[in-house]
Amino acid sequence: MEDAIVTIKAEHSIENVISKSRFIAHIKPVKSEDEAKAFINQVKTQHREATHHCSAYTIGDQMNIQKANDDGEPSGTAGVPMLDILKKLEIHNACVVVTRYFGGIKLGGGGLIRAYSGAVRDVIYDIGRVELRSAIPTYVTINYDLTGKFEYELERTPYLLNTQSYTDKVRYQIDVVASDYDDFIAFLNRTTSGSYDLKEYAMMRLPFDIVTE
Repeated sequence: MEDAIVTIKAEHSIENVISKSRFIAHIKPVKSEDEAKAFINQVKTQHREATHHCSAYTIGDQMNIQKANDDGEPSGTAGVPMLDILKKLEIHNACVVVTRYFGGIKLGGGGLIRAYSGAVRDVIYDIGRVELRSAIPTYVTINYDLTGKFEYELERTPYLLNTQSYTDKVRYQIDVVASDYDDFIAFLNRTTSGSYDLKEYAMMRLPFDIVTE
């Protein structure tokens, strides 16, 4: 499976007010140009009275598709600076729309670039970024008498615990980065003395560590 990529955690929006103009940044994970265009149209419909809806998006693991639109702002002052932030922060498969309600004070070219790029940076930092890594979803089942040591040790590992359920035994849903899988098996053997049942599923991309500055 492909190398890890960075994207945003979820759909989100924030608002900045600069010289009486409102800049509302909306961002959403997308998997195709059709999804990106639908999101742009959704925002336009939601804010029909706004002056501008500038947009940018990247699609593909290598950002094969990159698009930017100034939507009536002076050329190069909105869409491209927005796209530059997506690329600088390595945001894959996401669409951002910055809606502007003009406040009556002109910002000039440099002011517009700072306002639009700043809105994109702010909405990304506000929602947060995640790294999608190739991982193996697993279910681990153990007896109750093993749970104390197992859970204590599990908290100190990079393995991602999603859920746990209780019947006659305890079952844990754990996602493991593919490159860590051999170490995970060694961990299971060490913490349970080999007394566990393991079911694994097809490798997929799953969200791990939030990417920070």
